[in-house]
Amino acid sequence: MKEERIREILARIKDVKVAVYGDFCIDAYWLLDPRGSEVSLETGLQARAVARHYYSLGGASNVVANLAALEPAAIHVIGAIGDDIFGRELVRQLNNLGADTTGLVVQGENFETVTFGKPYLEGSEQPRIDFGFFNRRTEATDEALLAAVEKALRWADALIVNQQVPGSIPNESFFDRANELFGRFAEKVIVLDSRHYGEKFKNIYRKTNDLEAARLNGVDVHLDDVLSLADVKGYAGTLYQQFHKPVFLTRGPRGILIVDSEGLHEVPGVQLLKKLDTVGAGDTVTSALALCLGAGVRPAEAAEFANFAAAVTVQKLFQTGTASGPEILEVGADADYIYQPELACDRRKARYFDDSEIELCCESMAMARMRHAVFDNDGTISTLRQGWEQIMAPVMIKAILGQKYETADETLYHKVRKRVLDYIDQSTGVQTVVQMEALVEMVREFGLVPAGEIRDKLGYKQIYNDALMELVNTRIDKLRRGELDIHDYTIKGALEFLRALRQKGVKLYLASGTDHEDVVAESEALGYAGLFEGGIHGSVGDVTRYSKKMVIEKIMAENNLQGPELTVFGDGPVEIRECRKREGIAVGIASDEIRRHGLSMEKRTRLVKAGAHIIVPDFSQHARLVNFLLGD
Repeated sequence: MKEERIREILARIKDVKVAVYGDFCIDAYWLLDPRGSEVSLETGLQARAVARHYYSLGGASNVVANLAALEPAAIHVIGAIGDDIFGRELVRQLNNLGADTTGLVVQGENFETVTFGKPYLEGSEQPRIDFGFFNRRTEATDEALLAAVEKALRWADALIVNQQVPGSIPNESFFDRANELFGRFAEKVIVLDSRHYGEKFKNIYRKTNDLEAARLNGVDVHLDDVLSLADVKGYAGTLYQQFHKPVFLTRGPRGILIVDSEGLHEVPGVQLLKKLDTVGAGDTVTSALALCLGAGVRPAEAAEFANFAAAVTVQKLFQTGTASGPEILEVGADADYIYQPELACDRRKARYFDDSEIELCCESMAMARMRHAVFDNDGTISTLRQGWEQIMAPVMIKAILGQKYETADETLYHKVRKRVLDYIDQSTGVQTVVQMEALVEMVREFGLVPAGEIRDKLGYKQIYNDALMELVNTRIDKLRRGELDIHDYTIKGALEFLRALRQKGVKLYLASGTDHEDVVAESEALGYAGLFEGGIHGSVGDVTRYSKKMVIEKIMAENNLQGPELTVFGDGPVEIRECRKREGIAVGIASDEIRRHGLSMEKRTRLVKAGAHIIVPDFSQHARLVNFLLGD
């Protein structure tokens, strides 16, 4: 989705009037003082002291918060609350958001405002204390709620039905009356997001997840079950046939599946390198979908917009976040997608060109037009830096743990280690200085190093680079002494492939995340620097002056290239994603760097997810690969 279209949708949302019926809840956070309070004279028990307490919106209330962040024309809330302090706080916060709360019905007896009490002691959440889980909503309350729903359907552009609390709709007659209203206002956008009563409502736009969709199809599934894409598509199609209204099926990092009158659509997940917190992401999707649909946006576009909004909120840690217009614009303007996650995680689904090792990851590609080719260096051609991950990981772990590196317990050490290894795996191919920026953030995130002792990105880069170059220089010395030759430090067939492309008239470029002077020196040592007529490009320590994205954009602009006229070869997700965004042909080199040939399953997985059109384990079949790419 182009930036201009996102801006247009945001502008249209400002004219939308939306109503929300649902389970309005509040989260109560009680931060306990470890010193405790006095010992009760009456019971002899140690009392607990609350050092600080605060309250945030939950359930349907959080849907309202997400709606308010996008500034629609009007928000009207409909639900039941108790005559209690939590209900009054909930109303106060909703009013502060600008919502019309006249549709909230206060039931004085047998009803408590649903509240999730969350005590925390020294940063750890204690057993939760829940209020309102045994409410008995009266028929009089139902009547008042249904009257408010009918009123909303007359004036609102969209109605959200958000149900999250078990047993929150105890009277069967409520469903009958609600469905009668939904049938009478069948032209209205009514978005249902129901955790427990999804099968009860009719004539709705359904927003659900893959597991809930399976259950609605009568399939017994468990939380840890992995559902095939074919099955999920089947579930969504069956649900669409119920009312012939759009179905939105969320799949976490795998994106959103949509079925509407135009058929089936897939919106891929957004790749994010930061630590994520998915709490509340579903509310963000529901609110964004309703606003877009109320503004007349097509369902597939509405899902794409909602996907960007969720990508904003999952990056907000330790809060139930919302997504504003500017934040959605920032994510959507240059989003990195997760492509074909099923294929990435299951090699059995792979298919190959003409009984070769050339894996074809896409159904169709525009081939035989390559004029220019960009190559990553490390891991794609050269293996001089093989093992850099094993050097970077301990550097990062030591930086994060600081003085506690030797004394940290197993739980903390492995938590830090996992965080580091996950980041390194995701960031392969980016400039080292960018990885060190992320390291600075991780050091601050864990909070184990005093602020005054935290180095900047260049300081950490120097530590890492010194350790890495000791390894690289040792290998280059062996080359110079003739103890090893260039074939010991290049991916099998790489040099032959480069020469073949040059002979075919393809202009070659080398673009690396390694410092420029180092990539030049290493490519010269290995004897292939002269093949790159388009130049050798490397990091200059300033991300505003150099990136692989900039190199690719410059090549395409200066040579007036159409997408398929450029092919990018790399073993990291960065160059593959940037090529895919510009409709070039992306070739992933998923090679085992230790052996310098053969398939690395870990690389294959991340390269398919990054959007590679083609995967090869090495260049040993270079003649067939040249013929395939050039159509000879």
